[in-house]
Formats: sequence, structure tokens, C-alpha cells
Amino acid sequence: MSTRVTARPATHVIARLAELAPAYDDSAAFPAESLQAVHEAGLLTATVGERYGGRGAGVGETARILHTLGQGDPSVALISAMTLTTHARQNTLPHWPDELYPRVLEESAERPVLINHARVEPDLGSPARGGLPATRARRTADGWSISGTKRFVTGAEGLDWFLVWATTDEPEPRVGTFLVPGGSLGIEITGRWDHLGLRASGSHDVTFREVEIPYENVVGLGPYGPAAEQDNRAGASLHLPLAALYLGVARAAQTFFHTFAHTRVPANLGHPVARTERFRRAAGEIEILLGAAEQLVFDGAARVDAGDSSYTPEQALGARVLADRHGVRAVELAVRLLGNPGLSRGNPLERHFRDIQCAPVHAPQEDIALLAIGTKALAP
Repeated sequence: MSTRVTARPATHVIARLAELAPAYDDSAAFPAESLQAVHEAGLLTATVGERYGGRGAGVGETARILHTLGQGDPSVALISAMTLTTHARQNTLPHWPDELYPRVLEESAERPVLINHARVEPDLGSPARGGLPATRARRTADGWSISGTKRFVTGAEGLDWFLVWATTDEPEPRVGTFLVPGGSLGIEITGRWDHLGLRASGSHDVTFREVEIPYENVVGLGPYGPAAEQDNRAGASLHLPLAALYLGVARAAQTFFHTFAHTRVPANLGHPVARTERFRRAAGEIEILLGAAEQLVFDGAARVDAGDSSYTPEQALGARVLADRHGVRAVELAVRLLGNPGLSRGNPLERHFRDIQCAPVHAPQEDIALLAIGTKALAP
């Protein structure tokens, strides 16, 4: 079943998401209308492999898609990123049950089908720091029964599939990812996402209470150990697009900063502040920060797509660390120049400032990334 959809121009998608973003940010409601626009643009399934009838977007195209969506609404971009990453991984290493994935694609051709991992837990925290999940998969006569609580499950209210990381209750426990349909009985949102940034991302706490799934709905099931833990060095296909997403936020902030500079004419100045050295100098620094970060991210993505074996996981991690730093710094500069107007509610720059603070939060966080990079650098 083909998942190809005639795409609308990127400018149309950005404009629609930007139009809807303030209301979703204010209400923290699930951004269904925005995700419908992403679906209609053919972007939610861009990474579906050619073997499945998709166009098989690589890391570079995925990064540019998320950079575009991030300019419109990063909450929508992040929800989309989780689905895009899932399809990309299936294309690289098929692991879903043979009969299940084609059904997911068939439904994806008709409507937005959203997928995300549920890995973080209240006691464990992020799997990036190691540890065994407390969520349990109990063997039943017909399959598995899943019980446990997950935190920060982006897009929770609208997910069609939860990919739940859990430990089996067997005498010798195994760890795997259990594929749980979103409409299953026993799934409950037990903690509401009430956050400074990405307020419409719906990254709620979700509790699974004896949720029944078929026996075959599990991937990667095996003994707990290094192979079952999150590899913080891997995942350039996720690190670089995520970095691009937040650079999109910074570009949106830059656009507003430029508009303000050209339209603000203080009475005592008599011309737009864009003509002052102070604003031109800040504009130059913002452009250097974002341009350099984008070059790192998009060039790295191109090298990954080209199969460049000299491009290391540490380089991808480093690109994300620097991109996050540059994006946050660029938006801070813009806010500082505007003063009170930059921090006023209802001003898009205020929302961009809040959203960009979420960039360094994604696992692996900066300290873990720097540890991996430094370990490699100091290796004998």
C-alpha cells in the first residue's frame, strides 16, 4: 500500500502551523489540526522505505523536514519526529511483525498515524543513564499483559501505537519493546504535561494497567545487558534531525527579530532600529550562530546518507550539542535586544524563547554526550 501523498509547499505548512501554534500553546491541547496539515503535506510518512511504497527520506531530508516544522510549531514537529524515526528504523532494520506493519502503513495513507516510544519512568528516569525498566510484561495464555507507568510520552493523547520498553516477569527476565495499540483498554494518562516549552506536545505520563496485547507484538526481546541499554553514541539519524528541529525554532525567532527591527521606529530615533549598530551587530551574531550550527547538522546528515564511514557517532553527538547551544544563545540574544516586548505574552518571540529551552533536555543530555565524546577522545 503506497503512502505517497502530494506534498504542499513548505511555506504553506509553516504558515498553517504558525497560525495555529499560539492557541495550542495557550491551551496545551493536542494539536490535531496541525498534525492533519503535516499528514496532508505527506510529511508524516516521508521516511517510509521504498520497499514499502514510501519515498525513504534519509537523515538529511528528515532534518530539513523537522527544521521546517520547527519554524511553524516545534510541538507538532516533535510529535512528527517520533513517527518519522520509527518508520526510518523499520526501513533500516525491519523488526515489526510482518502482518502488523503493512496495516500501519495502510492506515497512514488515510489519516495521521502517530507512533512513539514510551521509555522514561518515574524512578528510573531516562534510559540514557542505564537501568532496568520497572514496567512489567506478564506472560498470558494469549500474549502479554503490560503494567507500569511511563513519563514524558510525547503526543500521548493522539498516539496510535505506544512502543513500551518493559521487563518480562519470567524466572530469567528479558527486556524488550512491546507494541501497544493506543486504543487498548487499561491505558490512562495519569500526569498532565504542564511545561514551560512545547506545551502542545502532550508529553504526558501514561499508566498501563494490565493492557493485553498479542504474543507477537514485541521486538528486541532478550536478556538485559549492554545490548538492551540505550547506546548514547548511536542514533545520528535522530540526533541530527532533532538538532535541526530546534534550529527551526531559532530561525523563527530570528524572523520575528528582523521584523521588529525593521518596524520599530522610536520617536527619539526617527528611523527603524534595524539601522542602528547595536541591532546590526546582534543580527550578525545570530546569523553566525545559526548558520554555523546548520552547516554542522546538515553536512553531517549528508555524510550519514552518503555512508561516510569516517563520520563518527561522536561527531553527530557533538553537532547536536553545539547546535543546541547555538540555538539557545541566538534566541536569548534576540530577546535581550527587544527587552520587555521580547518577553511579553502573545509575542511569538516569547513562545520561541520558551520552546528553545527544551532543546538540551532530550536524551542523551549534554553531560552524557560530552562523556561519550571525551571517552573517545582520550582512548589510547
